[in-house]
Amino acid sequence: MSTEENIIEEKEPSSFRLIMTLGVAGFLSGLILVSTYLYTKPIIAQNKADALKAAVFEVLPGTARFTTMNWNGNQLTAVEDEQTIEGELVYFGYDSSGQFTGVAIPGEEGGYQDIISALAGYDPEARVIIGLKVLESKETPGLGDKIILDKDFQSNFKELSVDPEITVVKKGEKTSDNQIQAITGATISSNAIGRLLQKSMTQWKERIDEYNRSNPSSKVSDDAN
Repeated sequence: MSTEENIIEEKEPSSFRLIMTLGVAGFLSGLILVSTYLYTKPIIAQNKADALKAAVFEVLPGTARFTTMNWNGNQLTAVEDEQTIEGELVYFGYDSSGQFTGVAIPGEEGGYQDIISALAGYDPEARVIIGLKVLESKETPGLGDKIILDKDFQSNFKELSVDPEITVVKKGEKTSDNQIQAITGATISSNAIGRLLQKSMTQWKERIDEYNRSNPSSKVSDDAN
């Protein structure tokens, strides 16, 4: 074997060295990803919490403060520390004088692209939806995202009756207060909102009614008592 061939063989890395290099690179990449996730997770969670709280004031007009309520499987109870609660939450709103303004109810439903998350404002006395805020959506830009941007679609949720149930109809075909007019070209996303709201009402309507019957003082906040 010539001297030149010996030099070439010595310069070729061994399989062990290649495996070690790839292993170290993979370990460092994984460490960076995990560290980034752990660092950003509480920030993302806090941002979502802040967006949710801001949405409560948006979907319940006139609200100055709210009380977080948890369904513990049997009844609604006020939450002292949301960080320690795992369960289903709704938000009872009150105006500056302590008068009840309604209930903000979270919900989610599968849309055209992914899960749509939203918060609905509900007036249990009038039995109507009085506001809707889409919290998260990946629907198609220019079509499905109109559930957020289209003012005519948003006007469906100023006084939407929840009885006998919420339904979705084509634009121009609305004949009753419990109907949502769909967005032309975005019927899948429109129907997803309709299903989301009906599911929320099925889940929460009787719970809220029962709580208000059992707790007449719930219509006035503790701060006003």
